[in-house]
Amino acid sequence: MTKLDTHSPDTITVLCRLAVQAGINAMRHYHAGVEVKQKTDDSPVTLADREGEDIITTGLAALCPDIQVIGEEGFESSGITGVENRFFLLDPLDGTKEFINKKTDFTVNIGLIENSFPVAGIVYAPALEQLYFTLGDKAYEMGLAPEPKALEALNLADARQIQTRKPDENGLVVVASRSHRTPETDDYLATLSVKQLVSAGSSLKFCLIAKGEADIYPRFGRTMEWDTAAAHAVLLAAGGTVVDMEGNQLTYGKMERGLDNPFFIARA
Repeated sequence: MTKLDTHSPDTITVLCRLAVQAGINAMRHYHAGVEVKQKTDDSPVTLADREGEDIITTGLAALCPDIQVIGEEGFESSGITGVENRFFLLDPLDGTKEFINKKTDFTVNIGLIENSFPVAGIVYAPALEQLYFTLGDKAYEMGLAPEPKALEALNLADARQIQTRKPDENGLVVVASRSHRTPETDDYLATLSVKQLVSAGSSLKFCLIAKGEADIYPRFGRTMEWDTAAAHAVLLAAGGTVVDMEGNQLTYGKMERGLDNPFFIARA
């Protein structure tokens, strides 16, 4: 079995590079225009999604060829019937609707799962020039433009550690989905003391909590495991938590559910 040390800057640098490479490719399509197709579940997909997944899976095959890789774009046709104790979950372009509509809050996501829990995560928001990653049991953020020169100069020592904050007694800053707001979300928000409501797309909602800019993200709508794994890892390393409606920690590898998640609450 390949030794993949999530405490090693060299290993995490390789994973970050793969995410940034996929982000650079996504921005090429972002500026040139994208052809949108519909998947069997009626969700949109673009060439940037598929090419990004190819970039990352090829890189992971070179780094750790015997670790299982499950990506959003390849899962349906993969024939995968089970997960191993250690596996990657990839979402090469989370927030495809935002991407198509020329918004900036879409991300590239690489998450590593061990024994059902996320232990490492890379989240890159190329249009926002922000990279989030875990290194060991800590979470970090750094600015990084989606350009080859920036990729060549990537140095994790330039990042700053991020942590969740203690919620303000005067009210919570709640982050909610821009594209998938539900009546259940509004009902839940009515039970909270809300000071500010921030809308955001993709896995960045987790990252806003991880960096101490928001307090809670309730998700009463469908998500897939690859949507959340990487950013969940970042939030955990920053001191946060993600639980289902029964208060259980959100886990991964739920093949009986087709790798979809139950409703959950992410919070500092």
